[in-house]
Amino acid sequence: MTEPVEPPPTPIEHRQTRYAPLPGSTEILLIRHGESAPFRPGEPFPLVDGHGDPALAPGGVVQAEAVGRRLAREQIHAIYVTSLQRTHQTAAPLAAALGLTPRLESDLREIFLGEWEGGRLRQMAAENHPTYLRMAEEQDWGVIPGAESFAELSRRCVAAIGRIHAAHRDERVGVVVHGGVIGALCAYATGSRPFAFNGADNGSIHHLVVLGEDWKLRCFNDTSHLGGFSAAGQALT
Repeated sequence: MTEPVEPPPTPIEHRQTRYAPLPGSTEILLIRHGESAPFRPGEPFPLVDGHGDPALAPGGVVQAEAVGRRLAREQIHAIYVTSLQRTHQTAAPLAAALGLTPRLESDLREIFLGEWEGGRLRQMAAENHPTYLRMAEEQDWGVIPGAESFAELSRRCVAAIGRIHAAHRDERVGVVVHGGVIGALCAYATGSRPFAFNGADNGSIHHLVVLGEDWKLRCFNDTSHLGGFSAAGQALT
């Protein structure tokens, strides 16, 4: 009789696997509000608690709708907005699609810009004002007269994300915020230079995973849902 032939042993394999947050983490989808109304010299934006509070421009409404369509099928447990209306307007399409009522986290409001509040920062940037150039060189908003420093902005925003994390462990949260806030939070997560992540696009999505003091930046400036639209939110021809 022929001896039975033993099959060769199955080789041990170690496959690459997809990232998964550790238990107790909070996934935070930072969403920059849509484009806001333009600033016209001599016509400052209305203020809320000292902060400029423009509404969304028509292109910003288009961007907000695109964000809503992009995230409508995601499992999102809560939506947060700031005290400024452009975040409420941006969150509205997503909140309606998910049946969620946005919650307020006022400490995620935009940088306080002191004498340049109400939209003047845009004018100073366009004119390459010497103080604006020094602010960019030193990477500190506090160079602007009366403005909040980068360190102050970072402290209040990091504390606000800590509160959201404590309330939403093992959940995913959409947080509609501002460009300066996104820059500060991404810099904190990566230990980078203060202004390294400035310039997030309107309507962009950024993915943070927070577990206590361990922060991971998983994605920065995702605008794939805005394809086919210019920076102003108008359809490309």
